[in-house]
Amino acid sequence: MSYLRQYEVNTEKTRGTVYVTDDADMAAKLRSRGEAVLIYFHDGNEGQNFEDFTFGVEDPEGLEEDYLERVYRRLKGLPWDVLDTARCLIRETTPEDVEAFFEIYSEPAITEFMEGLYPDREQEREYIRQYIEKIYTFYEFGVWTVVERESGAVIGRAGFSYREGYNEPELGFIIGVPWQHRGYAEEVCRGILAYGWEKLEFEKVQVLVEVENVASLKLCDKLGFHAVEELAMGERQYFRLVLEKPGGTESAACTAAE
Repeated sequence: MSYLRQYEVNTEKTRGTVYVTDDADMAAKLRSRGEAVLIYFHDGNEGQNFEDFTFGVEDPEGLEEDYLERVYRRLKGLPWDVLDTARCLIRETTPEDVEAFFEIYSEPAITEFMEGLYPDREQEREYIRQYIEKIYTFYEFGVWTVVERESGAVIGRAGFSYREGYNEPELGFIIGVPWQHRGYAEEVCRGILAYGWEKLEFEKVQVLVEVENVASLKLCDKLGFHAVEELAMGERQYFRLVLEKPGGTESAACTAAE
């Protein structure tokens, strides 16, 4: 007899059902109906094919609501709200954010010191779909979307990534020109760094900033970063700056979104 259990997710922002089963045919049938399916792996179903299913557990009893909510939202294509700052919500990026990104990146000042988007909007949307599947799903962090809470407008992007050849996670950030010089970049970066220390348990974070990017260097100095080396990447020169985990003084900068 196959195993089948329903978990009801009922939080402030999410309501739905996650089905847990150990049977591939049952899982496929549920998914064809649009249900969120979590696979229960055990010795008795080793020969079944579950390669098309993203999430699985070895102990299906007593699953925590936070985990079930994440599974439900991921399988339903709903972005996870990562954290709140005083004026902003930082959440996972969605393909629907692309239009706002193209507006932000249309300003020459934005792409002066960073790469632009794909030339075609659908290419960028597909990149984001792959990013959700390969980065958010397996690392549970990445570069996120910044939303101004009062207006609901997408005003930038910020978060963490890993650069090949380095052990430290790297902070990246961009705030659209209409929202610059209002303290958003510092507010968002402080919140994200606090999240990195507290939730992701990072011990050290780096940034790479072009030597001519005075505004970003000033912000990094405010945040407490210090330069450890100057290096060349292609035809451009960068400072690599590092910030170590503080002794708890950053904890008030953000609130993890529930």
